[in-house]
Amino acid sequence: MNRARPLGVVSFGEALVDFLPSVRGRLRDCDSFSMHSGGAPANVAVGLARLGVPTAFCGVLGDDEFGRWLEQQLSREGIDARLRFTPDAPTGIWFIALDAQGNRSFFTPTGAGSADKLIQSIDINRAGIAEARWLHTGTSAHIKPEARAALIEALTDARNAGTRTSCDPNLRPRLWPDLGEFRALCEAAFPLCDLVKISEEEAEACTGAADPEEAAERLIRAGVKLACVTLAERGVLARRGDEQFRIAAPRVEVVDTTGAGDGFVAGLLSRLAQPACPALEELPHDQLTSALTFACEIGSRVCTAVGAVAGLPRRISALPDIR
Repeated sequence: MNRARPLGVVSFGEALVDFLPSVRGRLRDCDSFSMHSGGAPANVAVGLARLGVPTAFCGVLGDDEFGRWLEQQLSREGIDARLRFTPDAPTGIWFIALDAQGNRSFFTPTGAGSADKLIQSIDINRAGIAEARWLHTGTSAHIKPEARAALIEALTDARNAGTRTSCDPNLRPRLWPDLGEFRALCEAAFPLCDLVKISEEEAEACTGAADPEEAAERLIRAGVKLACVTLAERGVLARRGDEQFRIAAPRVEVVDTTGAGDGFVAGLLSRLAQPACPALEELPHDQLTSALTFACEIGSRVCTAVGAVAGLPRRISALPDIR
């Protein structure tokens, strides 16, 4: 791989506006909401940028006030925002309700009709995949046939360019009337990915296996180099070939679990995307263990603040207890 590439990671997919409630409980009981940037690939880009990794984000936003606000937020984080603004759909908006434990439920007035779902092959050149050591993707922006084709094309282009590939499907069932289509997209995308991160809750929908160990094994059999199944407060189970890793999550006071998985991915990629990092297959066991431990640390930090990005640390130097 060309280590002189100017970008550590380019993130390809959705950027959204998240509205967080003033009180816990049902949305109907909330009187006010605060506005936050969201969208899993965009959250990963924010996490990487705050950890000092040169990062770009490529996606589609509505040509509206929310879209322009997201552009400002991404740029302020130091992210190279490679955006297309469209008048054909609004920027995606999600309202998030939190229960007493910080767990989430979602409501969206834009749903499958938001601008991020219009990502297409024409956006791939803007992404600049060959400039990056890693490409990170999801699936929530890729529910339409043209967008699904764009995801597979982007992953294929990355492979051809020697850019490593990462995918966190981040399943949102309300976006997929037919989960069979979601599963088909996963089955097409995963063999093109070096790294796949799924949660225990979505393991069966992604792989057909609810058991985390079986799900990880199926990902490895599909050609994934590193398979990670996050287990919430229990940490992560990971597989690389025949090697298995079990990393415990640090204990934190949970405020909001929104974006914890994105924080995990950002922490992991911040280590794997370093210019001097060996190829994933050649990374020594202890270094990969350290990277997975750091990823769990970052994911846990996200849970200590409201919103997907508020808890993302700004620099490793600001985390004296993370090694």
